[in-house]
Amino acid sequence: MAEENKKQDVQDENLDVQPVAGMATSSQPAPSEQQENPEKFLEEFNWHNYEEGIDPIDDKKLEEFEQLVEENFVDTLNDEVVTGKVINITDRDAIIDINAKSEGVISLNEFRYNPDLKEGDDVEVLIDVREDATGQLILSHRKARVIKAWERVNQAHDEGLIVNGFVKCRTKGGMIVDVFGIEAFLPGSQIDVKPIRDYDAYVGKTMEFKVVKINHEFKNVVVSHKALIEADIEEQKKEIIGQLEKGQVLEGTVKNITSYGVFVDLGGVDGLVHITDLSWSRINHPNEIVELDQKLNVVILDFDEAKTRIQLGLKQLSKHPWEALDENLKVGDKVKGKVVVIADYGAFIEVAEGVEGLIHVSEMSWSTHLRSAQDFVNVGNEVEAQILTLDREDRKMSLGIKQLTPDPWTDITSKYPVGSKHKGIVRNFTNFGVFVELEEGIDGLIYISDLSWTKKIKHPSEFTNVGDELEVVVLELDVEGRKLSLGHKQVEDNPWDKYVSEFAVGTKHTAEIAEIVDKGATIDFNEDITAFVPTRHLEKEDGNKLTKGESAEFQIIEFNKEFKRVVASHMVIHKEEEQQIVKQAAKKAAAKNEDKTTIGDVNADLQALKDKMEGK
Repeated sequence: MAEENKKQDVQDENLDVQPVAGMATSSQPAPSEQQENPEKFLEEFNWHNYEEGIDPIDDKKLEEFEQLVEENFVDTLNDEVVTGKVINITDRDAIIDINAKSEGVISLNEFRYNPDLKEGDDVEVLIDVREDATGQLILSHRKARVIKAWERVNQAHDEGLIVNGFVKCRTKGGMIVDVFGIEAFLPGSQIDVKPIRDYDAYVGKTMEFKVVKINHEFKNVVVSHKALIEADIEEQKKEIIGQLEKGQVLEGTVKNITSYGVFVDLGGVDGLVHITDLSWSRINHPNEIVELDQKLNVVILDFDEAKTRIQLGLKQLSKHPWEALDENLKVGDKVKGKVVVIADYGAFIEVAEGVEGLIHVSEMSWSTHLRSAQDFVNVGNEVEAQILTLDREDRKMSLGIKQLTPDPWTDITSKYPVGSKHKGIVRNFTNFGVFVELEEGIDGLIYISDLSWTKKIKHPSEFTNVGDELEVVVLELDVEGRKLSLGHKQVEDNPWDKYVSEFAVGTKHTAEIAEIVDKGATIDFNEDITAFVPTRHLEKEDGNKLTKGESAEFQIIEFNKEFKRVVASHMVIHKEEEQQIVKQAAKKAAAKNEDKTTIGDVNADLQALKDKMEGK
């Protein structure tokens, strides 16, 4: 019913616009579509717009309106960076027109980097506040620059573009660079392809860089100038390495010096001159020959198939020293040189630049016992030597020092005849004896048995020390074998010769028991003679045995000079007394027999002897 009422109202409205009867038709408009076909009009009528009071607008006019808005106004609800025009500059602010319903304001502090700002300039801005308390549009140029800067930095990183940056200052490990208003970090290793010694020289310069890394989380940017140089170098490398040939001589610049060699820049490609290829002479460090940034000629010795490793030489540009060696130099000649290397087996002597000879340790002294080369020479010493062998083809030379002095064995028989006494220095030990040096080149051996007449020595170290001076006697001399046999004990007479009579068998001596040992005890008669007392010979007259520290009289029952063996007995002392008493009793008995002594008398004498022996 309501729908029918609405339609009726519409019809009434339509009827109201019909022409009035009697009016001139010339002044009346042509009938509209709804007048000609009211039923179709009612079917297509927009009842929603009618209820909301919305007047219909032609689509063409609507499109024209939207285009005008798009051309003349900005969407102030969007945070995108827009371009505005400076229309006025005050003492504190810049008035910017961004085609919004009102102009925006930006503090001049944001344009301090651009002191030449003027009216009419286009600037990038970001809408900071759409309307402040006074309805003013607040813009930000600084924020717009930051957003645009990050867009440019990301674009440069993604597309590998080259950017300009201003080196602001030095920091730990590198430099701070201003790129599009963003502070980027330039590591020290990314400044140049060669090591940088003066960072401050780059401060205040505008240079080209490549963005190599961006940390979006921490808003960090890393740039590199080295990457640009390397790109140029790679192009140069391709051109240079394509022309490399062994034996080619090139000019280069010393780029880096290490302990093992020198890196040389050949104009975009690096080569290594090993320390052994710097000089024909031995050197301790390459800086003895070259210095940084020095220009020099080098020869290409070798390179790999990819030509990424180039081996260079410097010494090869000069003639080999052996080829320049004096042709008249021969075996037997004397030469002078400096000690350059010392090893345990000898020393290398540089007799001319790049020409070395070896002095073996056995050729340093006439001494038969070898010592270390350090005992004779030190690195840097100037020495004179004699050429022993010379091989120009193999470039080898052996030298000798001892040959400059007479061989001490030439007159050995007159200097050290058998039986002569001398003093020498103990040089070293063996298990069987001691080596004693009488003079440089003359050594002799003292066997352990010839160290002492009386002491029993298990090892020479018990008797003497290395470095001690000993008096010796020449016992044997072998000139061909260059051997001397020496003795120390022979310096004095054999004390056992006099002990033969002093400690003859049957002699008696008083001494203390020194030690109780297995199967007996020992007693010391003097410093040389220690006698052994068997256990049963320790028995005293009362039947007990002697103990350590107890003094008693002893009788020698065995003396062997050859084996230095002495055996003594205490028991035989009182046994001998018994035998003497028995003998005396027998004699007395015999005398009484002559006086017709009775058997009872003899028995009485024997009983008296028995009582004495039993201590009665």
